[in-house]
Amino acid sequence: MTAEIAATVALARCEYLNRFSAHPSRLERAYLTPQHRGANELVEGWLRELGMQTWTDSAGNQWGRIEGAEPGLPALVLGSHLDTVPDGGSYDGMLGVAVALAVVEGLRDRIHELPFALEIVGFSDHEGTRFATPMLGSSAVAGLWDDDWWDLRDQQGATVLEAFRQWGLDPRRIGEAARQPQDLVGFLEAHVESGTVLEAAGKSLGVVTSTASVRRYVVNLVGEARHGGGTAHRDRKDALVGASLAIAEIDRLATNSEGTATVGQINVLPGGVNVIVGRADFSVEVRHRSDKQLEELWAQISAAVTSIAAERGLRAAWGQVHDAPAVDLSGWLQDCLSEALVTTGEDEPLRLAATSAHDASALAAITDVAMLLIRSVDGNGHHPAEDVRAGDVASAIATMTEVVWAVAR
Repeated sequence: MTAEIAATVALARCEYLNRFSAHPSRLERAYLTPQHRGANELVEGWLRELGMQTWTDSAGNQWGRIEGAEPGLPALVLGSHLDTVPDGGSYDGMLGVAVALAVVEGLRDRIHELPFALEIVGFSDHEGTRFATPMLGSSAVAGLWDDDWWDLRDQQGATVLEAFRQWGLDPRRIGEAARQPQDLVGFLEAHVESGTVLEAAGKSLGVVTSTASVRRYVVNLVGEARHGGGTAHRDRKDALVGASLAIAEIDRLATNSEGTATVGQINVLPGGVNVIVGRADFSVEVRHRSDKQLEELWAQISAAVTSIAAERGLRAAWGQVHDAPAVDLSGWLQDCLSEALVTTGEDEPLRLAATSAHDASALAAITDVAMLLIRSVDGNGHHPAEDVRAGDVASAIATMTEVVWAVAR
């Protein structure tokens, strides 16, 4: 099968996964849902067609394995995640799994020559759509599961603990998802770029040098809910006005820092059209190239929120709900990717820092990791308009196939 035909198959598989969505008119596939199960079962069927041994681990991640020169060798793992953001696109995560399938399919007749086994993983939760805490799936594999996560709740009030049991997983066995360093050669993730660096450089592919530092917070502003018609503005303690001022300042501070800060959720109480908002809770996701730069940006943001709250007569508090430190990816695996890019026709491989945390960030705790970024059309990500070029996907498959041999060497 040529890389071009393999790319067509990979893209068709991404589209086929779109069937598993919580909504008929938009794509949403969240952790421990019927849609998660459907995606796992579909991928498991593809893995078995390749002659791979399959299993779902105790965190709901889908795996496949095929032995190398002899049974029981450490594994080189390929893959990405199968979950989506609300109203997401077809390729963020899923394309990495589809590329991994294409690589194993292309290598199937020669895998017996490899000094390691090959495994494919479809991580169950990267985006954190359901429980607002990302990378639950890959964190479990990396042995980083936090028991505080059992108490996280979704919008319907169900906890992670309850969701595990309802889905058929045994929470007492969560530790069994953890892989041991001696059983792994490394982890390679192909992922669509959520930005325009590759497109601006005229490159179809890029080698990731590091992943971003990412933290998520929930900010609470508490004022006083009173009659909207009977309370003069000078007497109001309107939490939503305070939140609005804070959000505008967060945007300004992030712009000046060259980092990013995104407010993606806001909830207000009591929620009456003629009632002053007494409480506003909003999310803040902060990203930067390094942990130090992120810490500096968050210090500015928290100081601004405190100041605005004091000016408006509000009480302010916040809590951190996620922390993914910046990770420098494996130098030797980056070199293998660059070598593979040259072999497949790229004269000057582009190395770039990722603007996101990825499952590779979590896996770096237990093994060497590297990432290949695939150019996206217009840099669009986490959106239904997310798109990739078939030629770029073909190049990614050829490169990831070649990098397996580079790792073997």
